[in-house]
Amino acid sequence: MPLALALVVSPRLPGLLGPAAWRVIAGGRPLAALPDAAATGDVLRAEGWAVTDVPDVAAAGALPGEVVLLTAAPVDAPEVLDGAPEPPGARVLDVVAVMDRLRSPGGCPWDAEQTHASLRGYLLEEAHEAYDAIVDDDPVAMREELGDVLLQVVFHARVAAEAAAGRRFAIDDVAGDLVDKLVRRHPHVFGDAGPRDVAAVEAGWEEIKKTEKQRSSPTEGVSRSQPAAAWGAALVRRAGRAGLATPEPAELTTLSPEELGERLLAVVAAAEHRGWDVEDALREAVRRYAGELDAEAARARR
Repeated sequence: MPLALALVVSPRLPGLLGPAAWRVIAGGRPLAALPDAAATGDVLRAEGWAVTDVPDVAAAGALPGEVVLLTAAPVDAPEVLDGAPEPPGARVLDVVAVMDRLRSPGGCPWDAEQTHASLRGYLLEEAHEAYDAIVDDDPVAMREELGDVLLQVVFHARVAAEAAAGRRFAIDDVAGDLVDKLVRRHPHVFGDAGPRDVAAVEAGWEEIKKTEKQRSSPTEGVSRSQPAAAWGAALVRRAGRAGLATPEPAELTTLSPEELGERLLAVVAAAEHRGWDVEDALREAVRRYAGELDAEAARARR
């Protein structure tokens, strides 16, 4: 009897079957599974269905009856049904699986010996490359570089999954914390806060973060490893929202961001001529400002 139908199932989510797939499976026809659909065959057998493992399509066609063939990829059959439409993000499971293989015995020796400390530079490097792709408005490069950033997240989570008790967490913990945070910080979407404009959303976000973090100073939670200009801008924004002192703004005579950039580049050139490091100079000024904010916040608490 020739093959009646090929049922395409998910190789990543073997228990995922849509209503149409369940109707086919419950129809009473013989079930067979190719090697790439063996996991789905195991799930069905565990639930009481008889599933015959076959090496190829020809072997399935040689079975008696109108055979329904489980496969992870379309094959030559009178009818092919997508029985398990995967949700967006399903391929992230492949990233996790590949990383597990790389870190496990028999995997890659380089990947196996990495630590959080040895990987941290790559995280910054990949983030900068993704940033450059976004600035260049290059969707092909963005796709690749964001993948490299995702790799770093999965890599660090896999390293943490092997850590000692008390320091251990896994990729699902990372994702779970993120989901909880997003839901918690969007009460106008997931709660009963009601619709808000952008300004109200930003204000609410800051209030929620303030409650969550219980921070005593606006300097807490601001990365000190970012470039000095970004660090200083973040502190000025935080201080302004907290009602603390901000540096006296210089007179800005430039008329556009482009003109400002040229002026700043000229300052960099002048400093270089004198042998001064602009980044270090600005970083020291921002560090002093951060100390002043900490002191002001401490006085306000007394």
